Amino acid sequence: AGVKEDSFNVLDLAEYTKNRPWWRKVFASSSGSSAEKYNVATQLVIGGVTGWCTGFIFQKVGKLAATAVGGGFFLLQIANHTGYIKVDWKLVERDMNKAKQQLKLHSSGNKMSPEVKSRVDEVIIFLKKNVILTGGFAGGFLLGMAS
Repeated sequence: AGVKEDSFNVLDLAEYTKNRPWWRKVFASSSGSSAEKYNVATQLVIGGVTGWCTGFIFQKVGKLAATAVGGGFFLLQIANHTGYIKVDWKLVERDMNKAKQQLKLHSSGNKMSPEVKSRVDEVIIFLKKNVILTGGFAGGFLLGMAS
């Protein structure tokens, strides 16, 4: 019986991106801000479409999550009322007081960890460089939430 050898083609992504300028513009790590790559109308369209999609999905997932949380809370109240479960309200109150103390402690310092601060700075720099794209995204997101 003859042995059939399968041949595979290997795709070198580094070589592929060198031959595809549009790919390099979109995915290159040091490609700069989107304002340098696209005109204002294109940035608004890209931001608006992605924002609308995100808002639409967020709205649907949000409704589902709210229904699940509300239904779960309703079922727990029924189970508590009928005696299937017992809630230790003193323990709940003690844990809530601990959480309040920790929130007061963290909010009084008003200090962010260096990792969080660097991420926030990166986001702010991105938003400043891509004002038009961000504005389109925000508008599209609000439209997506409303639809």
